Amino acid sequence: MKLKINWQVTDSLNAFLPRIRSAFDLLLESADDNRSLINMATTEFTGDDVKDRRTEWFVPRFGSLKFRLMIGLLFLPYTGMVLAFAVLGSMAVGTIHWGRVLAIVVIYFFGLGVAAHALDALGSKSTKPWGTVFTKAQLKMMAASSLIIAYCIAIYYMVYYVPWLTGVAILEGFFVFAYNLEWFGGRFHTDNWFAFSWGGLPVIAGCIMQVNRITMGAFILAMSMAFLSLVEIKASRPYKELKRNLSALSPDEKSLMERYESILKSISLGTILLAIGILICRIAG
Repeated sequence: MKLKINWQVTDSLNAFLPRIRSAFDLLLESADDNRSLINMATTEFTGDDVKDRRTEWFVPRFGSLKFRLMIGLLFLPYTGMVLAFAVLGSMAVGTIHWGRVLAIVVIYFFGLGVAAHALDALGSKSTKPWGTVFTKAQLKMMAASSLIIAYCIAIYYMVYYVPWLTGVAILEGFFVFAYNLEWFGGRFHTDNWFAFSWGGLPVIAGCIMQVNRITMGAFILAMSMAFLSLVEIKASRPYKELKRNLSALSPDEKSLMERYESILKSISLGTILLAIGILICRIAG
C-alpha cells in the first residue's frame, strides 16, 4: 500500500512538473519585461541612450516634464544670443530710442524664441528634439500666435517709424519657415544660412529699428556676429549627434562632447554678457 501511494505521488508530481516549469518560465519572461521597462524609465531621466534633448544643460531639472520641456523648447541660451545681437545692433547708433530697443527684443523673442523653435520641433525630419510631449496642434498654435504677436509689433513700427524694417521682416519671415521646416529639400537648413538669418540679420534689424537705415558700424558688427553664430552651429551639430548616442560613447568621445558643450556655454554666455555690458555703458553714458 505504501509503495503504491509513493508511485501515485510520483505520478502526480511528474504530471504537475511541466505546469510548474511553464509557470516559472512565464515568471522569468515577466521579470525580463519589467526590467526592460525599468531600464527605459531610468534611461529617460538619466540620459542613457537619450533620443531627444530633455537632458540638455539648459533644460531645468525641476518641475513637471512638460514645464521642463517648455523651457527647453525656447533654447534660452541661443535665443539669448539672438536677442543680444538685436541689442548690439541697436547700440551701434548715436541716439537710442529705448522703447524701440525693448520692441525689437520682444519681436525676436516671440519670432525666434517661441515660433521658430516650435516650428523646428514640428518640422524635424528624424528625431524630434522634445519627443512627443507637444502635439502638432500645440506646436502650430505656439508658432502661429507668437508670429502674430511679433509681426503686429513690427508692422506698427514699420508703418509709423522704420519702413526699412520691412525688408528684414520679409527675410526673417521666410527663414523662420524655410530653415525650420526644411523647405526646398533643406536647401536653406544649412550652417551658412543659419549664421545669416539668426546671426547677421538681428544686428541689422536692431540698427534699422533705431535709425531706419544700416550704418557701416552695424554692418561690420552684423558680419562679426554672423561668424560667431557660424562657430556656434558648427559646434552644436556634432555635440547633438554625440549627445544622442551617449551610452555608446567611448571615454574620448564623451570628453569631446563635454568640450563642445563648454564651447556652446561660453559662446552663448559671453555674447549675452557682451550685450548687457554695452547696454549698461550706453545707459550710463
